[in-house]
Amino acid sequence: MLEVDEIDGVGPAIATKLLQAGYSTVQAVASAPLKELLEKTKLGDEAAKKIVRAARVMMHYDQLTTGLDIYQRRKEAEKLTTGVKALDAILQGGIETQSMTELCGEYATGKSQVCLLLSVMAHLPREKGGLGGKAVFIDTEGTFRPERVYQIAQQRGLDPEAALSNIYYARAMTSDHQTNLVETLGDLVVKENVRLVIVDSIISHFRSEYLGRECLSERQQKLNRHLHMLLRLAEMYNLAVVLTNQTQANPQAFFGDPNRPAGGNVLSHGTTHRLYLRKRAGARVATIMDSPSLPPNEAMFQITTKGIEDVDETQRKRIKATEADPEQD
Repeated sequence: MLEVDEIDGVGPAIATKLLQAGYSTVQAVASAPLKELLEKTKLGDEAAKKIVRAARVMMHYDQLTTGLDIYQRRKEAEKLTTGVKALDAILQGGIETQSMTELCGEYATGKSQVCLLLSVMAHLPREKGGLGGKAVFIDTEGTFRPERVYQIAQQRGLDPEAALSNIYYARAMTSDHQTNLVETLGDLVVKENVRLVIVDSIISHFRSEYLGRECLSERQQKLNRHLHMLLRLAEMYNLAVVLTNQTQANPQAFFGDPNRPAGGNVLSHGTTHRLYLRKRAGARVATIMDSPSLPPNEAMFQITTKGIEDVDETQRKRIKATEADPEQD
């Protein structure tokens, strides 16, 4: 990673301001919106423009490139296993780096359980399906349980204390606190080799703090900025971002599932891959709702002491029989 003092025109004083504002690398400066950089560093308008322009030249951001170049860059993307063969199959290998994956669904559909397992799996070496790095878990609802992480690691034959030591945890108390935590992650990502960032859940504080239609526009603007910051982290540092999202009832739905993901178009457009989780006869089903590269598909899994696991054939047959004749359950 290139450091900010390598940018043309950045001396010790400006480098200090950039570092204090959370811009620890040339990549972070080059990808920062000018307005955001001005707000955080208090630099003059012309000075900020020159710095951002110089950083973009260093990173070749102002140059057009070919589809082949992007194809080669995309080969650097890695996959983090979910621990479930069926789920990895529909994700074509697992949770993708350089991308933002959203897990949405009603309560108790397994969203947090998936996140806890992923935070354990992230530090595994690549040959074992991990990313060989650490995880950051931003908890907005108080769902993180270290004893559950301990159990998952132990049941999977891993060192529980090592697993917990490789997870950086933060309890976000408000939406502003949540966004600030993400905005200051860059330095930690570089220094501690963070390869996975989890926000569980992305929408909770925004829904509770911005009530009424008159606040909707402001809420969505702040949420949109938050999502773009997370996506920039994923792309700049080749890490995976996983979000959980709540659902809301659609009163106009007379048939089928009346629930839809919360967050509106901002979340639906902001995330890369969107998975919808739901309950099915004691098991859980993950359906790919939207993705630029993954076809619509679904996978079944169950919640166990190992976090989540595949549903075996016997269970699958029982579930199908129960769906065909609910009285058998």
